[in-house]
Amino acid sequence: MTRPAEFWNTVYDNDTAPWVIGAPQPAIVALERDGWIRGRVLDPGSGAGEHTILLTRLGYDVLGIDMAPSAVAYARANAAEQNVPTAVFEVADALALGDRPDFAGDPPGSAAAFDTIVDSALFHVFGNEDEARAAYVRSLRTICKPGGVVHVLALSDTEPGFGPRISDSVIRDSFRDGWEIEDLRPTRYRGRITDVVAEEAAQLDVSESGLVDVAAWLARIRRH
Repeated sequence: MTRPAEFWNTVYDNDTAPWVIGAPQPAIVALERDGWIRGRVLDPGSGAGEHTILLTRLGYDVLGIDMAPSAVAYARANAAEQNVPTAVFEVADALALGDRPDFAGDPPGSAAAFDTIVDSALFHVFGNEDEARAAYVRSLRTICKPGGVVHVLALSDTEPGFGPRISDSVIRDSFRDGWEIEDLRPTRYRGRITDVVAEEAAQLDVSESGLVDVAAWLARIRRH
């Protein structure tokens, strides 16, 4: 179920977010290493900011956005602690990015701003909420340049895990008109076990550090 900003604020304020692992996701690090990130980059649902911080450090023009003010505050503090003060974060609603003329032009979609969009664990939050998921994909389309790429790292329902897990068909069905799915493969997502997911994760193989790698999907989707 899609949660309001207040819920997300709470998990950052209480440090119970299972996706805050103190490092970027290995799958996203590999994307950059393999040359799949270029141009101006958007990191929607940027959370603790690890991917925006990583890409800023590497010289990319990148913006991290999150709907939760506490997440943005956390990310800014994280960037300062990592000595990457130029990392940029803003509060923004990922379902309404077309409302931003600096992202999408006026009218929306007339001047899309981003070459690459790196979605790490946001898409699956909409789960089986068809309307919210469709609104998110439309929102991405208004801000992604023609020929640009959206990378989606989402939790998979193929194995036990935690959080809102989805099938690959949800990704395929969502990115049909105006998109081409160039690659969709199984991968792993690294999380940490907190009180928020402790019951769900009881049967998982958790490391001594409290981290666990669970099944995920990694998709590369090109905008026509």
